[in-house]
Parts: sequence; C-alpha cells; structure tokens
Amino acid sequence: MTRIILASQSPRRKMLLEWAEIDFEVMSKHTDEIIPEGASMEDIPIIIAKEKALAVKHELTKWAEGREDASNHLPILAADTIVVLEDVIIGKPQNREEAIQFLQMLSGKKHKVITGVYILAPHKEMGFSDTTEVEFYPLQLDQIEYYVDKYEPYDKAGAYAIQEWIGVVGIKRIDGDFYNVMGLPVSRVLHAVGLL
Repeated sequence: MTRIILASQSPRRKMLLEWAEIDFEVMSKHTDEIIPEGASMEDIPIIIAKEKALAVKHELTKWAEGREDASNHLPILAADTIVVLEDVIIGKPQNREEAIQFLQMLSGKKHKVITGVYILAPHKEMGFSDTTEVEFYPLQLDQIEYYVDKYEPYDKAGAYAIQEWIGVVGIKRIDGDFYNVMGLPVSRVLHAVGLL
C-alpha cells in the first residue's frame, strides 16, 4: 500500500484511515473555501478538497527544495464534507443556538451528506464525490439540547456526527456509505489510491 499524505486535521478522517490500515502522515494548510458560482452540490466539496490538496502540495514543494529526503512524491489525499437539506448547504454551527437550529431543521427529514475527495499524485490526479442519504427520526428539543451540550458538535457539518449519540438514537435509515457520513468514503479511497 502506498504511503499517503492526509491534507486534513479531522480526527474522524485520521481514525478511518487508521481503521483501513493505510500508511499516512498528516499535513494540512488553511484555505479559504470559495465556491465558484454555478457549481453543483456534488462538485462543491471536490473543489474545496482540491484547494486543500494544492495548498499542501505548494507547501511540500517549498519545503522539499534542496532536500534529498523530501516526501513531496507521496500522493496527497484531501476531502471535504457538506450536508445538504432541500438544496441548501447546512454548514458547521457557529454556536449552541445555531447547532440546535440545524438539528431541528434535519429532524424527521431526509438530507444528503456529500463528501468530495481529491487525490493529487506526482503523475496523476483525480477527484470524485460520494453521496449518502440520511433520514432522522423526529427529534425532541430536549434530545437535541442534550446532544449539543454534551458533544458540542461545532466542528461538524450539519451539527452532528453519525457515530455519536445522536446518530445511534436518532437516525432512522441511511442509503449509501456509512463512513462517507463520517467524512471519508474509505473503500473508494482505498481503490483509488491502489490505482495510483
């Protein structure tokens, strides 16, 4: 298996790569998430992931100048996840009130979780997105408040993590890759990295 660079500080993505026994190192660089006008929902996270991968590639190129032991030949993996409810992106909540509001919006409804992946290798690059449909049972306000206060999901798109309490007790069904909802469609990444 090829060693890769994960262009993300997400603990969920790191955990998933560890579970998949992928050899990786982490290197991330902050990027502004600018969405081109007219981009489709499926393309938006790919575009953001590509920017993350290119930012890390730029840093590696600068760092590698004059070094013989440089790791800038390794494939770079970047990803971005969005939650979409009725063609509206539900982002990361800024505070408790917004987290509660987001979960009330998702309560009793179906929404899409779309993860865009971009793999940047020395002689090849590719991007793809994976979509999972998630349906919540109707959630009571006290359930939502309990979850938000205990788990503080402020770094999570849609204000929830499927592997936490709210997912265990609140999700009625999913259609698609469970791990995609966690932030990375691992099996697709494994096949893609294996082809590089």
